[in-house]
Amino acid sequence: MSTPFYVSPQQAMADRAEYARKGIARGRSVVVLQYTDGVVFVAENPSRALHKVSEIYDRIAFAAVGKYNEFENLRIGGVRYADLRGYTYDREDVTARGLANVYAQTLGTIFSSAAEKPYEVELIVAEVGSAPEDDQIYRLPHDGSIVDEHGSVAVGGNADQISSYLDQRHRDGMTLAEALKLAVESLSRDNNGGERTLTAEQLEVATLDRTRPQQRKFKRILGRQLSRLLEETGAEEPAAGAEADAGTSGTPAEDAGGKGAGGAKGSGGKGAKAKDDTDGEPPL
Repeated sequence: MSTPFYVSPQQAMADRAEYARKGIARGRSVVVLQYTDGVVFVAENPSRALHKVSEIYDRIAFAAVGKYNEFENLRIGGVRYADLRGYTYDREDVTARGLANVYAQTLGTIFSSAAEKPYEVELIVAEVGSAPEDDQIYRLPHDGSIVDEHGSVAVGGNADQISSYLDQRHRDGMTLAEALKLAVESLSRDNNGGERTLTAEQLEVATLDRTRPQQRKFKRILGRQLSRLLEETGAEEPAAGAEADAGTSGTPAEDAGGKGAGGAKGSGGKGAKAKDDTDGEPPL
């Protein structure tokens, strides 16, 4: 009887981490920045159907890079967790920290399990507060650890280079246009130090805007509104034939069998809902 091949636990975990990191690095980057009125998400994403940035609950949003089918499953699970908690207790009990802990447990369990491959995803969970100092941004790598971020954060692609660029230039009190300009500049830089031109059609932009009067603070910036902001910052030449202005995102579609949080105590609004998009094999 032959002796089974032995691999030390340290080597096995290092191999799994390297596998996940390579998959994440193939995805296009996502940048999250705090600005004076909230938090802005900017992703390089030419797809109009497969979103990398999504609403989870009233003040909470989610961004991810990596394998689309994997982070979409996590997003749907997060929506279900938020709806159930908001319905059972109160909408104020749904927080980014609680959601980040749920994601950390899931990713950590999968990463340490020898029965399945690690998820090739890196997540950002953000919550907008009533004041800038109350904003929360959490980054969750593939192994389930939680990193509390402040000011700016980048994941996917050449995230290290982008993060260094942002750290040197981001400041408190930036306007939305200034934050968007900085985000696009950072995403435009390639690994060799050169710069590309990113247009509105190549970007996915959304905000958590604390100044919105409604309970739900998530808003997508699309079409003419995005082109106008980019033109103001000089990040894009005026584009003819831009899409019609769409200031707010549509309500996320409800999961199959999921229950909205419209009946949450102290709430007259409707809970965030999940949407099942088609699976995309290449990392996003």
